[in-house]
Amino acid sequence: MEDVVAQPSRRFWAGRRVLLTGHTGFKGAWAARMLAGLGAEVTGFALDPVPGSSAFAALEAGEVLHDDRRGDLRDADAVREATAGADIVLHMAAQAIVSEGFRDPAGTWASNVTGTLNLLTALRGAGAAAVVVVTSDKVYRNDARRAFIETDALGGGDPYSASKAACEILVESHRAAFSDLPPLATARAGNVIGGGDFGRDRLIPDLVRARLAGAPLALRSPNATRPFQHVLDVVSGYLLLAEAMAEGTAPEAVNFGPDEAELSVTDMLAHWEAASGEVVDWRPADGPAMAEKPRLALDSSRARARLGWAPRLTTAEAVADTATWYRDWAGGAAMAPAADAAIGRWTGA
Repeated sequence: MEDVVAQPSRRFWAGRRVLLTGHTGFKGAWAARMLAGLGAEVTGFALDPVPGSSAFAALEAGEVLHDDRRGDLRDADAVREATAGADIVLHMAAQAIVSEGFRDPAGTWASNVTGTLNLLTALRGAGAAAVVVVTSDKVYRNDARRAFIETDALGGGDPYSASKAACEILVESHRAAFSDLPPLATARAGNVIGGGDFGRDRLIPDLVRARLAGAPLALRSPNATRPFQHVLDVVSGYLLLAEAMAEGTAPEAVNFGPDEAELSVTDMLAHWEAASGEVVDWRPADGPAMAEKPRLALDSSRARARLGWAPRLTTAEAVADTATWYRDWAGGAAMAPAADAAIGRWTGA
């Protein structure tokens, strides 16, 4: 299958001025290196990385940027300055932790909705060729017993999910209301895994921290299912979507999910055990569970048909690649050269 999967085009990206919001985050750091490897001139706009280990540091993402801007999406003036001259905008900055939405709902809504509004306002009349707004697989109302398609009803039963569904509505309304905006599309990806994620209350980062501390992993919902997939499969999808938008052939909303559609948390841990050769010691998390849906799956038929996209790694392969990354990182290996080698398999560069 791999030889027929579309790859981001160096011909398209070389010399393009790209504004990448959220470049200090997990997916953003990988996106920065992929874009730079394709020859793009990347300006990053984001908050400082969270203290401690980060993909931004491990991947040396700052070294490949044309301009590393630190700022808050809620600062409309800073956002306006960052957008100046951008040909393509990949809007990945967000408050992206579900549990943080419960701890700080106001901040989550302000970052994810007001921040996106500030960006769209700044882009009116700016002349960019394409704007990809990254939302989430959790934008759906989640009352179906099948994998979600892009035309399903939006909703959200927690602050994070609801704020991302609101972003979808915000983008749709601006597309309809303002003719001076660049082409807009939203990207809805599944639960992304890969080297360099150190986010709080995420399965694999929590597992890595527990193993380094010699403690059991605390699981909130061991039987919940999610669409787990590799970060480079997702980032390459975002780039293919931007390319299609600039060519006028893109859909307005796209799911990016794994071939398996969904996998349980315990099955994920079984894949990790198979890849690492180590048994995962886990226990149920203390305290009441967060109000999370037990099942979530994505149908990515539109991305396949319209963009030529497909995941290059199965979930088992994605988990194995991720386990290897954290093993090498913990052993002190230089992760930036390894990242570039991996990116080359997705881009042909």
